[in-house]
Amino acid sequence: MADNGGRAARLADRIKVIVAKRLERGLRDPRLGFVTITDVKVTGDLQHASIFYTVLGADEERADTAAALKSATGLLRTEVGRNISARLTPSLEFILDAIPENAAHIEDLLATARRRDKEAQKAAESATFAGDADPYRRAEDEDEDADEAIGEAPQD
Repeated sequence: MADNGGRAARLADRIKVIVAKRLERGLRDPRLGFVTITDVKVTGDLQHASIFYTVLGADEERADTAAALKSATGLLRTEVGRNISARLTPSLEFILDAIPENAAHIEDLLATARRRDKEAQKAAESATFAGDADPYRRAEDEDEDADEAIGEAPQD
């Protein structure tokens, strides 16, 4: 049986380059924003390619770019078909990659963790022991406890 995993990975890399170059040359759609192709995944049977992309800008620009890519899917699939040596051209699906949003969320979580660590450190600096400063038993403490149990007074 042939190794389709390696072939799918090579095809995914090739599709990424082809689509990125075509988008770099531009489409005749004013809705298309600044797009970066981040990754391409091809199914094992080489029939479907999921193209992950990011868009620089606000939510409105992301929505406009998604509409532009959806309308240009046929053109881009034709371009891919011309430039690959596969028997069948895979169908293309464009998926907005959430890397920038995830990275911003992680940065917010890290900032919150740093702030809480500083607060905990400040609280620890002014903290006192709940009980004795030294909670561990010593041999002389055990001797005193044994003497008290017998009824003798500790000798100094």
